[in-house]
Parts: sequence; C-alpha cells; structure tokens
Amino acid sequence: MRKIIHIDMDAFYASVEQRDNEALRGKPVAVGFPEARGVVATASYEARKFGIHSAMPSLTAKNKCPGLIFVLPRFDVYHAVSEQIREIFLEYTDLVEPLSLDEAFLDVTVNHKKNPSAVLIAKEIQRKIFEKTGLTASAGVSVNKFLAKIASDYKKPNGFFVIPPEKVESFVEQLPIGQFFGVGKVTVQKMYENRIFTGRDLKQRSEGELIRLFGKQGQSLYLNARGIDTREVEPNHITKSISSETTFLQDKSDRILLTVELYHLAKEVAERMKEENFHGRTFTIKVKYADFQTITRSKTLPQKMPSFQQFWVSAREMMKQIDLAKPVRLLGFGISHASEETQTKKYTQLELELF
Repeated sequence: MRKIIHIDMDAFYASVEQRDNEALRGKPVAVGFPEARGVVATASYEARKFGIHSAMPSLTAKNKCPGLIFVLPRFDVYHAVSEQIREIFLEYTDLVEPLSLDEAFLDVTVNHKKNPSAVLIAKEIQRKIFEKTGLTASAGVSVNKFLAKIASDYKKPNGFFVIPPEKVESFVEQLPIGQFFGVGKVTVQKMYENRIFTGRDLKQRSEGELIRLFGKQGQSLYLNARGIDTREVEPNHITKSISSETTFLQDKSDRILLTVELYHLAKEVAERMKEENFHGRTFTIKVKYADFQTITRSKTLPQKMPSFQQFWVSAREMMKQIDLAKPVRLLGFGISHASEETQTKKYTQLELELF
C-alpha cells in the first residue's frame, strides 16, 4: 500500500497573472487569445462563475461574461513558477511525476523527511508553495494515483481532502460516475444509457461486460470501481515527441508567410528539445485547411537531430511540397521518434506505518 499525493495548482495561469497584476485581482480573467479563433487556456475562479472553462472559444467566453479580461499567456513565467514548485516536491521525494506545469503526483511512502504521515507532508507542501510563490494549490492524499487525483479535485480551490485506506470502498461506491478520473462526457452518456450512475453501479458489472461496452478502458474501470490502481508514480517520464501549432486569425495561403510561421514553430520546438535534452529523428508538418481537412507530412532522418539547423533545411524543403490550393487555418510542427535508452528501475518492498 502506497502513500500518494496529488498536487494541483488552482487556476494556475490566471492565478499567476492576478498575483503579478493587482488590477486583475478579484476580476474575471481568462488567459488566452481574445481573437475570433482564440481559446481560453485558463480561467480565474471569478470567471468560472460565468461558466467559462479552459478550451472554450474566446468569443463564447466573452458572450458569457462581457466583462471578461483577456491576458496573453506568459509561458516563460509559468515555467519558472513551475520549477519553484517542483523544487519543493523534491525536498520530500524523488518520486515526482509531473502531469503538466501545474500538477503532479508524489509517492511519499518513503520520503527524505522520514515523515510517516502523507497528510502532514501534503499540508506542508501546500504551505510552502504559498510562501514561495504566493499561489494556492489543492492537495489530494490516498493510497493510489486514481484516488489521489479525485481527492485533489474534491474541495478546490485551496482544498485538501484525504481518502484513507479504510474509507476507499465506501467512497468509491458513492462517487458519481462523472467524477471518475478519465471518464469524459461521451463515456458518461454511455454509462447513463446502461444505467450506471455511481461507483456502486459500476461495481455490479463484470469485467467482461465493461470491456465489451468501453473497450480497453473497461479493464481500468473494473479496477477503479474497487478502488484499485496499480500504476506507479513514474518520475522518469520519457518524452516521445515535442510539437507546437498555431491557429491563424485569418486563413493563410501565401507560401512565404506560411514558411515564416513554420520557422517560428520549429524554433520553439528546438528550444523545448534543448530544455528537455530530447533528440528525435522524425519531423512532422501538420496542416489544417479552412474546410477542416487535416494532412500531415513526415520525414525521418538517418540520425537524431540535436540542433535546429539539422532539421530546418529539410522542413523548409518539405513545406514547398505541401498543397496550398486551399487556404490554411492551422499549422503545426513536431519532432518525434526519439532514441530509446535503456532505463533501470529499482523496486523496494514498502510498509505502510501510518497514513
């Protein structure tokens, strides 16, 4: 039995902007691009009261909240704050699995502080994050990743919730099916059609039936209904690809302008490759036309590409071959096919002293 903590920053991008700009505090704020084709990256809690959420089209958000304030994202600042938070995590354990800039799993079953209580560790981390960054985080504590993730969402913002071992079964049974991690709107609707509304309903179904209804996800649903999640916290996440894309405010068909846009995307990917020490061999150009037809063109080079110069010449040549008979709505660029390196993992038998 493990002691897992899930930390999730509250409205991260928007909270950073409100922290750094006093005029934004207490106001409905959306981080993103206000243009016709823009989308909301993160909304402050003041904006969420109007039903605004991430990935919502900017125009829809503006219609829901005419007083909404759009702020352009500052990813360099978000990365810097995320690093500060990660430093706090590493004070307690090396078993830190980031899911994004603003959330991570921590396995503190054995930890650097020799603290037997995951609850006390999670509270300490919340306090240190606030002292160091001025931002709040929500924390969930339980015996596995599935439950810790649900717990961190339970009392946001600045929330704290624990699902102890003896409460796992009863907690999952009463849990609405829409709150199961990884169950989206389409799956929820299918659950309702099959009269599955809670964890208790899900638990009544056999593994075979769930696999028949939901495919590969059925197996994890069968286990989750029993509070089981055998996934380990994986600190050495292997990056399989790095990509970037942009949606244009107005469709573009000029090859020179599109090549310039591709150059900027490729430069961004190259910088991220350097940051993550990632070396791929395959680059891909993605084009979405105005009629939403999407094409991709890829090329694999004989050796890995550690530098921008090594793939830009080939990418530029490939761009010349892409059909521009129709105007382009979106352009993307990515690097993949990383060299596989053997990694060894050490597993230790752990005993749970005190939750």
